[in-house]
Amino acid sequence: MKFHFTLLFLACTMFLSAQSVVDFEEFNLPSETILNGEDQSGGFTSGEIFLPNIYDAQFDAWAGWAITNTTDVTTPGFTNNSAITGSGYNGSSHYTISFDGYANNNMILSGEAAGHPVSGMYVTNSTHAYLSMLDGDAFAKKFGGVTGNDPDFFLLTIKAFYNGTESADSVNFYLADFRFADNNEDYIVDEWIWVDLTSLGAADSLSFVLTSSDVGQFGMNTPAYFCVDDVTVHGQMVSTTLINDPDLLRIYPNPTADFIQLSHAADEPMDCFVYNASGRLLHRQKLNQHSEQISLQHLPSGNYIVRLQGEQTYSAKVVVKQ
Repeated sequence: MKFHFTLLFLACTMFLSAQSVVDFEEFNLPSETILNGEDQSGGFTSGEIFLPNIYDAQFDAWAGWAITNTTDVTTPGFTNNSAITGSGYNGSSHYTISFDGYANNNMILSGEAAGHPVSGMYVTNSTHAYLSMLDGDAFAKKFGGVTGNDPDFFLLTIKAFYNGTESADSVNFYLADFRFADNNEDYIVDEWIWVDLTSLGAADSLSFVLTSSDVGQFGMNTPAYFCVDDVTVHGQMVSTTLINDPDLLRIYPNPTADFIQLSHAADEPMDCFVYNASGRLLHRQKLNQHSEQISLQHLPSGNYIVRLQGEQTYSAKVVVKQ
């Protein structure tokens, strides 16, 4: 009974407060370009997010955040500012890369976004950090060591600040984890992964801290880079009433063990959202076709809500993950 109430609540009321996705696409850079702060602007604004940046002209070096659309997934070294995915989330062109160096790499919220929880964002490794952990380099070790048994890790910790007060909770996301008893479970992230930040509560800024098992005399040896795309923040109030079309969305197979196939006949761009039974957003994906596959492999068994939403219509259905 509780689950069906949750589904009704999501379908009928959650659009009173909109969510805004900051995807960095408005920078519209020429291909294979990075905005690294060379213009001494001090940072970049996208939607209701400001990303601080420091640029050192003497060494042609930057820290904090940069905007990029580079696609190099094979060249090692710090001059490669690409994500290991070779693109932004869901194949988009632009995304942001962060270097936890000598700059403040907080994410500053403004407007309607400030003072509300950040729903989450997609995160992945940079090519530089990924290849360093995979193969080792002149400064950092190969994760797992010679035998593969070293319990290495690369951890991103995210906290929220509101009115100068740090959140009691933090969200930990492992960009690499080799601490498993079975080495076959060791991994280095090589895809865009949704990181849910709702547990941090209201925020006017987010802080990002990287730690690694590989440290030396001068601190962390693992390259202190990671990439972010499609940050979902609180947006403007919605005055338009969406039309619920129960026949809009078809899902099969249901129940499922791993994947679901979504099919719809909408004449407008659609987004897919996957929620757990308590209403927490677990996955968001733009649909580029009328039929697309969604992976539920990473989710435990249980009931989930799959919602399709456009600017005019929406539809929601319960999916059982076996």
